[in-house]
Amino acid sequence: MVAEVLERGVDMKDKGSSGLLLVYEKFERLVENFEVFILSISVFAMASLVIVNVIARTFYRSIYFAEELTEVFTILITFTGVSYAVRKARHIRMGAFFDAVPYKVQKAMIFIICGVSAVVMFLLASYSYSYMDQARVMGHVTPALRMKYWYTLIIIPVGFFLAGVQYLRTIIKNISEYDVWLSPEQQGEYEAEELAHIAEEYGNAGEQLSKELFDGKEETGKDVSDDSEDEFDT
Repeated sequence: MVAEVLERGVDMKDKGSSGLLLVYEKFERLVENFEVFILSISVFAMASLVIVNVIARTFYRSIYFAEELTEVFTILITFTGVSYAVRKARHIRMGAFFDAVPYKVQKAMIFIICGVSAVVMFLLASYSYSYMDQARVMGHVTPALRMKYWYTLIIIPVGFFLAGVQYLRTIIKNISEYDVWLSPEQQGEYEAEELAHIAEEYGNAGEQLSKELFDGKEETGKDVSDDSEDEFDT
C-alpha cells in the first residue's frame, strides 16, 4: 500500500516536472519568435523608410518624421538584438584565447563570464527602467510625431533583462551538461559547426560516389568475365 502511494507520488512528480518543462520550452520559443519578429520587421521597415525618404527628397522633399522613426527602429534592433545575440552566442568574445585553454579552464571561464555578464545586464535593465520611468513622469514627447518618448524606451530594459536571463540559462546549461556551451542553444563556434556540417555532407557524398564507382567496377568486371567465358566456350 505504501509502495503504491510512493510510486503514484513519483509518477505525479515526474508528470509535473515534464509539464513545467514543456511550458518553459514553449515560453522560450515564444520569446525567440518575438525577438525574430521585432528584428525582421524593424530592419525591413527602416530600410524601406530610408529608401522612400531618399526618393522623396530627390523629387520633392524629405519625410519630416523619417529621422525620428529611424531612431526608433535603431533602438528596437539594438536592444532586441542584445538578447538574441546572447541566445545564439553571436556576442563579442575572446574566442581565440578561450579555445586555446584546457577544458577545465573553459568551464570555469564560462561560469565567470556568464555570471558577471548576467549581473551587468540586470543592472543595466534596472538603470534603463529608471530612465524610462523618469521620461514617463516628465512627459517627454518626440519632436516630429509628438509621441510619448518613453514608449520608444520600453524595449531597452526588456532587452537587457532577457539578455541576463539568457546568461543564466547558459550557466544552467553548463551545469547540466558536461560539454562547454557558449549559450543555451549554441555549443561551439557557429563557423566551426557550419564547416563541420559541410565537411560531413561532402564526406557522405564522397562515400556514396565511391560506393557507386565500386559497384560499377564490379558490374563491369562481371560483364568482362562473362564475355571471356562465352568466347572461350565458342
